[in-house]
Amino acid sequence: MRMQQPYRIRTIKEYHKILGIGSPQHPMVSVINLNEITPYKGEENIKVIFDFYLISLKKVDAGRVHFGYGQQQYDFDNGVLFFIAPNQVFTFSADQDFKSSGVMLLIHPDILWGFPLLEAIKKFEFFNYEINEALFVSEKEETILVSFIKNIEQEYHSHIDKFSDAIIISQIESLLSYADRFYTRQFLTRKRSGSQLLDKLENLLNNYFDGDDIARKGLPTVQYVAGLLNCSPNYLSGVLKTHTGQNTQQHIHNKVVEKAKEKLSITTLTVSEIAFELGFEYPQSFSKLFKSKTQLSPIAYRASFN
Repeated sequence: MRMQQPYRIRTIKEYHKILGIGSPQHPMVSVINLNEITPYKGEENIKVIFDFYLISLKKVDAGRVHFGYGQQQYDFDNGVLFFIAPNQVFTFSADQDFKSSGVMLLIHPDILWGFPLLEAIKKFEFFNYEINEALFVSEKEETILVSFIKNIEQEYHSHIDKFSDAIIISQIESLLSYADRFYTRQFLTRKRSGSQLLDKLENLLNNYFDGDDIARKGLPTVQYVAGLLNCSPNYLSGVLKTHTGQNTQQHIHNKVVEKAKEKLSITTLTVSEIAFELGFEYPQSFSKLFKSKTQLSPIAYRASFN
């Protein structure tokens, strides 16, 4: 069976045409009211790649809709805010009863040239979350976010001058900063799911380091761990940072050091043998990591038990 190739949408004007709405007022930024477009309804997945950022605050009023990035699928029946970065594969399908409301903000990267946000936007990790890790916002939070979007819309509907892009970008920055704050709130308020994720991570790492093939596979990567936990690497690190103050890579390193301490204190294995058993190709790399975490070399740590 032939795989469907994603359709690339290069400009905001092109996307407006596909949606059957008028040309954008600004070539590099646009606000679309979802009530004004006729949504696609069909069981077949439509795959697209945008050459611009898309931020969608969507409410599903009726029916069911299926969104996804790559192979990850999710059914939405609540109001959510999700973020799509350029070059991500986005899939969409909906049943015949599907109705939605909300707004979409489209931002072409070209508008960011000459502004710090061009690089800063890459640091907002939620652009790389999976679609099932969308932000669920309260009414109060939604009002705040919509206010920035409406300010953007009002600005480009006004007379565009040399100040317009700077004002629009300042509103985008505020929107992203508030979204970052609200994601942190979501991590904290969903303590049960966060705690379950931490428990699963702990069990996964224990099983990995206690297994027989770590020497063959090497240290587990963040991508590998996140894949087994069915979440994106950035989302996993976001949850861990909020609950523990450390990201996934730091948790993996902590587990390495924990296992190394155990082997140094109760076995007679050499440092090189321990390094190999823990998945290190070079003992020097193991010793460097161990000392950075404990302020002692592996040999000095072992000597403290004698």
